Amino acid sequence: RISNVLLCNVTDRVSFWFVVTDSSKNVTTVPGSEVEAAIRMNRNRINSAFLLSDKTLQFLKITSTLSPPVEPSTPVWLIVFGVVLCLIVAGIVVLVVTGIQQRKKKNKESTERENLEEKGEVTVTVENGIPCEALDLKAGHINGVFAADDERFTSL
Repeated sequence: RISNVLLCNVTDRVSFWFVVTDSSKNVTTVPGSEVEAAIRMNRNRINSAFLLSDKTLQFLKITSTLSPPVEPSTPVWLIVFGVVLCLIVAGIVVLVVTGIQQRKKKNKESTERENLEEKGEVTVTVENGIPCEALDLKAGHINGVFAADDERFTSL
């Protein structure tokens, strides 16, 4: 009952100490161990009466009923470091693999071009990285622009 609880040194905060007396024996105080056991049993009721939690209401000499905060077995910075390192290694592997594939493709194209030139079928030249077929110079193609009979434009 509330009449059996005496409040002492009341402060503005929820910080106080109290003494519990036994009503049957008039002035006798209840031992601290019994009060601690009663608080442990009714801690939720006490916290809800003050609209507090175990984080905000602390009883001296009575451990909190909340479980301790969970800490991961490995530090967070180590996990982040591992992820970043894996991304960097994956990027390097991708660059190496694509370089090897491009080199193989380039070598394959050059061998195909050499094979065609050796057979004499087509003379392939490369201009600005684009393969072009050369003109057949044996057939005697004449460019009409430069083969003008009259020299009316370039008289000396």
